[in-house]
Amino acid sequence: MQEHEVRELMDRLVGAMDPAVEYEARHEDFTVEFPQSGERMDRDGLRRLQETFPGGKPNIRLGRLTGSGDVWVRESYIEYPDGSVAYGVGRVEFRDGKIWKETRYYAEPFDPPAWRASWSKRIEEPVAG
Repeated sequence: MQEHEVRELMDRLVGAMDPAVEYEARHEDFTVEFPQSGERMDRDGLRRLQETFPGGKPNIRLGRLTGSGDVWVRESYIEYPDGSVAYGVGRVEFRDGKIWKETRYYAEPFDPPAWRASWSKRIEEPVAG
């Protein structure tokens, strides 16, 4: 897939934040893995997760998108309904023009340690575009 096609798809999915729309964008053999929690879900499982997410839908802002062909990596900034935030990185593979495999990583922001403050600078934008 071309970058403009992947960007358009990701923007459409994040803009809609609709489990039914996302479900249709996924390949019938879709799987997603969450290495930090050790979970794997199929297309139906991820839809159920999205439909029952506690507190409502998170607000997601897409950042950098890199890759080529059928393998892409996306970065995101996520604000959850409870006020917490996280940075997300996802590896996305396509098959037949649909999302086939995903691996999602999440990290909470933290303040840099004082010992390295003299050679680092604060990032003003949470996610590079």
